[in-house]
Amino acid sequence: MRQRLVTEGLVIASHNPGKISEIAALLAPFNISVISAAALGVPEPEETGDSFSANALLKARACAEATHRPSLSDDSGLVVPALDGAPGIYSARWAGPRRDFEAAMTRVHTALADRDRRAHFICALALAWPDGSAECFEGRVDGTLVWPPRGDRGFGYDPMFLPDGHAETFGEMMPDTKHAISHRARAFACLTKRCLGM
Repeated sequence: MRQRLVTEGLVIASHNPGKISEIAALLAPFNISVISAAALGVPEPEETGDSFSANALLKARACAEATHRPSLSDDSGLVVPALDGAPGIYSARWAGPRRDFEAAMTRVHTALADRDRRAHFICALALAWPDGSAECFEGRVDGTLVWPPRGDRGFGYDPMFLPDGHAETFGEMMPDTKHAISHRARAFACLTKRCLGM
């Protein structure tokens, strides 16, 4: 499987520059060439799944079908138990059509008020093949939500998420530090063990 990915390359089924950058960095050591669905003009399908895994599989399969190439998708988001799991699979939608995550973070902070600020990020990575077969891998990282947001690195809700055991938010961390501990990195570790023989 690894040799096939090295030979054929991989389409990252995303239009999110932050996700594309992080996934490309995780794949770099494996000598797998990548291109984004956005660069190929592949439209984003409507996310109609009821879980991160369902949406990841939907996006990966749609991209593999459109490009006839192996495709990797990511569906991830912030889960806040005190908000009944919101924003969850709707994390991007909380930012509105302009992807205004400052507004989304403010919305989370306002909704929480004085409630428990524990939260976790979930990432589901789905690898799909043109023949319709696919596999999905999940990763999770736990932490606490801080206010005001700190740092201008990362993307999305990163500036308000302080991972357990660390003094910096994801928004403050250097990319290499975040890549080593993030939900995406943990999902990717599962994928590499299963699909890349690592």
